[in-house]
Amino acid sequence: MSATAGHTTARRGPAEGHVPSNFRTVIVAASVGNVIEWYDFYIFGSLAAVLAVKFFSKTHPVAALLSTIALFTAGFLIRPLGAFLFGWLGDKVGRKYTFLITLSGMGLGTGAIGLIPTFQSIGLAAAFLLFGLRMIQGLCLGGEYGGAITYVAEHVSDARRGYYTGWLQTSPTLGIVVALAVVVGTKSYFGADVFDSWAWRVPFLFSFLLVAIAIYIRLQLQETPVFQEIRAKGQMTKNPWKEAFLSANFKYVVIASIVVIGEGVVWYSGQFWALYFLQQVSKVDVVTSSVIVGIALLIGTPTLIIFGRLSDSIGRKPVILAGFLLASVTYYPLYSWLGQVTHPGEINYPVAVLIIAILVSYVGMVYGPIGAFLAEYFPARIRYTSVSVPYHIGNGWGGGLVPLITTAAYQATHSLGNALIYPIVVPAVCFVLSLFLMPETRHHSVWKHHRDIEGERTPA
Repeated sequence: MSATAGHTTARRGPAEGHVPSNFRTVIVAASVGNVIEWYDFYIFGSLAAVLAVKFFSKTHPVAALLSTIALFTAGFLIRPLGAFLFGWLGDKVGRKYTFLITLSGMGLGTGAIGLIPTFQSIGLAAAFLLFGLRMIQGLCLGGEYGGAITYVAEHVSDARRGYYTGWLQTSPTLGIVVALAVVVGTKSYFGADVFDSWAWRVPFLFSFLLVAIAIYIRLQLQETPVFQEIRAKGQMTKNPWKEAFLSANFKYVVIASIVVIGEGVVWYSGQFWALYFLQQVSKVDVVTSSVIVGIALLIGTPTLIIFGRLSDSIGRKPVILAGFLLASVTYYPLYSWLGQVTHPGEINYPVAVLIIAILVSYVGMVYGPIGAFLAEYFPARIRYTSVSVPYHIGNGWGGGLVPLITTAAYQATHSLGNALIYPIVVPAVCFVLSLFLMPETRHHSVWKHHRDIEGERTPA
């Protein structure tokens, strides 16, 4: 790709003198908050089987499970709306206060699930309450993660953005690990009977404490130097939606969405459906499956940082596209192998962990560099909006459909091949499209933000 008019080809410029000395503290604080926020979101998925029994009719277990997964998916589908709303707020008011609002909403939405009555107590109203809280979760998460990407990207140097945002990208995976650890710890402490009776509420209630800690941490942070500068110079956008979606920038939003759809499907197919696979296909119990996936996630998580750093050297595009290709080619043999080594009573734990760690390494390839790519692809004045919307279209719609589609396909046909059609085909298609449409952004400086949208970039 040729250098574009709006971007500098130099890795460093005079504006990088604005990089604050405490940027590592910023990264840690943003990541810790994100871990807790994604804990909130994934505690729901980790307890999907329990919620199916508590909030839906017991007359048809499969229908109840699919209903809960559908609720889980609905939380993803509303995320682009949250990105749309909170992206506007982030570009108009600021990065810091916007994701304080979204964090608070997530915490309240999650904690309240631990308080609401079940189907047995109030009938169908319980399902509607659960649905409403799930919508709050999804709406707030839609504004959170794009803000975190923007916040970190606007604190670090151009030369090492992939590496530092790679640390942030570990937060969803670590959020899953924390969620699994809390579920396993609670169930082990109270026992299966008490857990199924009422202690399933404890992981949700625990969210109140975690989010209070996260809010305290984020209150210590300052606004990003990039946003402070454009605000001080009166260069803020008057209408983020118009500039992002009703200008030449819209085609870049579409291209970014294609890339993130592929990333999102690999992300959820590689680590989240692995948990569903062990529980629903291999029939491994909740604690054992959680331990296997948790260990594999801990082993595979550093690949997010490794591949983020690699993208600083060779580019975002080759690393991400390699992840798409490997995932689409190897998912079927890897999941077939996983099924062979996880028969209940004769589980080969080291091999099972290894297989899932390989799946997670694909996540590292596509997800490690994606934050840097998105931040570099859009100008500062509309960055929050432009990053958030494609991110949550890709992860919310593309990736969020993985648990529903794969599980429904398997329940209907009991065929692993049918279940994996969506996880295989989508990354393959996104690989081909991204090969021609996705630009290389590693030479783009987020510090060079005094630019017009029109004519500043070429798509490839």
